[in-house]
Amino acid sequence: QVQLIESGGGLVQPGGSLRLSCADSGRTLNTYRVAWFRQAPGQEREFVGAVSRGDDTYVIDSVTGRFTISRDRADNTVHLRMDNLEPGDTAIYFCAAGNSLGAITREDLYEFWGQGTQVTVSS
Repeated sequence: QVQLIESGGGLVQPGGSLRLSCADSGRTLNTYRVAWFRQAPGQEREFVGAVSRGDDTYVIDSVTGRFTISRDRADNTVHLRMDNLEPGDTAIYFCAAGNSLGAITREDLYEFWGQGTQVTVSS
């Protein structure tokens, strides 16, 4: 089993920034498409963005211009930089990895998931 670990969450004021990281203890993350999802209390998990195996990146419209996904191949990690955070961004953020073909927004295309890291945006 591939074990993914997210880090970098925390409490931040509106307008602040955080950088989340996703790492695989087996150091194989470079071989996967990696996505970020988030889940607010009482809501379904929501796709946020992804980086392909060829390092193309995509984020949903609501975070375009604020969130950036990047891959650090030297370290086998993927990062989600979040700027200008809003209270609506409050959620548990998960990274997920997989190589199945299909719409990148589908949860079932990702075989491996981390435990999640809490992001809270509040004054």
